Amino acid sequence: MDRWKLPKGEPLRDYPVYLSLALQWGDHDNFGHVNNTRHFLWFESARITYLEEAGLGYMMTGKSIGPILAKVDCSYRLQLKYPDVVQIGASVTKLGRKSMVMEHAVYSHNQNAIVASGASVIVMYDYPSQESIHIPDEVRETITTLQEKVGS
Repeated sequence: MDRWKLPKGEPLRDYPVYLSLALQWGDHDNFGHVNNTRHFLWFESARITYLEEAGLGYMMTGKSIGPILAKVDCSYRLQLKYPDVVQIGASVTKLGRKSMVMEHAVYSHNQNAIVASGASVIVMYDYPSQESIHIPDEVRETITTLQEKVGS
């Protein structure tokens, strides 16, 4: 089976968190497909949803410690066109001392396929002192618990 084609009913089974969005007409560019910048917005929404699902939404104020995005990339596989519904998955695949890697995938219901994938590097950051810090143990435990839900 092609690894980017998933059976209906099981999209993003390797992602503990995902959200569904209907494509909007305004997502398109002059070439008649969804503009490449939308994928990065969807990845961001999935990251925030992941943190909220993990119970870490309180860290999103930027007033104490919290995540900061260090890097994000996207590989485009297939074009998206209106109308369609996409699911965007988020999964932490690596927990380092100060950073984590979160992988993303965009699944198209119309195409029954992963149409884009990417990864974000997120650093734990002390906003008042403006420096990276170790990921606190309670954050590490919360993420580990959420990731254990994959496949269950």
